Amino acid sequence: MRFLGIGEECELGDMYQRLAQAGHEVRVFIESEASHDVFGNMIERVPDWNAHLHWIKEAGGDGVILFESALKGALQDSLRAEGYQVIGGSRYGDRLEGDREFGQAELREAGIQTAASREFTNYAAGMDFVRAHPGRYVFKSNGADSLRTRNYVGQMDDGRDVIALLHQYAAQCDGALQPGFVLMRHLQGVEVGVGAYFNGDSFLAPACLDWEHKRFFPDDLGELTGEMGTIVTYRHSTTIFEATLAKMAGKLRAGGYVGYINLNLIANRQGLWPLEFTSRFGYPGFAICETLHGERWDSIFRKMLGRGGERIATRPGFAAGIVLTVPPFPYAYGYALLSKGAPVFFRSPLTEAQRSRLHFCQVAEDEGQLIASGTTGCIAVATGKGATVEAARLQACRLADQILVANIRYRRDIGKKLVEHDLAFLRACGYIR
Repeated sequence: MRFLGIGEECELGDMYQRLAQAGHEVRVFIESEASHDVFGNMIERVPDWNAHLHWIKEAGGDGVILFESALKGALQDSLRAEGYQVIGGSRYGDRLEGDREFGQAELREAGIQTAASREFTNYAAGMDFVRAHPGRYVFKSNGADSLRTRNYVGQMDDGRDVIALLHQYAAQCDGALQPGFVLMRHLQGVEVGVGAYFNGDSFLAPACLDWEHKRFFPDDLGELTGEMGTIVTYRHSTTIFEATLAKMAGKLRAGGYVGYINLNLIANRQGLWPLEFTSRFGYPGFAICETLHGERWDSIFRKMLGRGGERIATRPGFAAGIVLTVPPFPYAYGYALLSKGAPVFFRSPLTEAQRSRLHFCQVAEDEGQLIASGTTGCIAVATGKGATVEAARLQACRLADQILVANIRYRRDIGKKLVEHDLAFLRACGYIR
């Protein structure tokens, strides 16, 4: 097959490399100049994706364009209208993720309950709202490319900390450039995600459940990084999936969506409460899911294009993923001075099985030496699998311990809270068996 990858920062670099290693032809366009060195000398990068459309068209049914982000849905729709096979999302999917209030409205229209939230276009209005309606709120910026580190989960029952945050943000920006954001009422419960691959008409079975760990430090301390590690399973998802994401099938079909989509939720005794969509392949989610796949990406992609069946082969049990980073992750400031170019070593040679469970992110190859590249210092995700969450976590930790980079940081507690409390709570509520 022939694959043309289009993305801003080469977040699917590991997938591209594995497709190439499996014998497929792969070319990749990286939009951000600062990320041009990601997977340098490891994949074939092209400066203009337009110039390679004929190369995809020549492959006929074996030509596929892969999109990484939820920013170019209109372009995806246009390419599909021209007859190209495109996997990634759609304009509708972009709006589900980037326009949070629109996403919540679509969920309600599909018959899914949502938490109380309010959209704002300036910080002063947000502050006035919290003063008039005191409570705990979660602040999230609109836009699929917004900085996750600026999101905030309010801690004070009267909302004073959220008001102070909005005041700080207002002082930092030009009044004319204030971003859109939402304030959502804080919900107590267990955070869980449900995701599945959509082929343009229906979801491929089975759906998966995931438990992300977004804080930089254990015990939910530190900034929201996007992701520091995740637990995934392709079992036990039926109840949550059918009550939530499955109800979006008609809307996704009408919106021309083809790709992976995830819905993050809060589960409590009052029900399932959607928080946000991820309308794309999540990183490192795709790599952690791969640990439980019983077939390769090329086979899954054929099914997403409507060929080869409506189920993907998956393994039982759980997968754990641990994100390995170096300073200044999750920020970009100072990366060139602190860590960029740092050599990546292995304490001992990796076995073939270990190598299959290690998925690189912002790295490059320089004269045979693996080095840190890109913009923030996200080096790799080490994964493990097992019949239990704990078995998967321990296997992932053992692999992570084999990677040596100056000042490497990662969390070793991925999944512990799930084992100690959250799984039992979800079972008691009847959401999983």
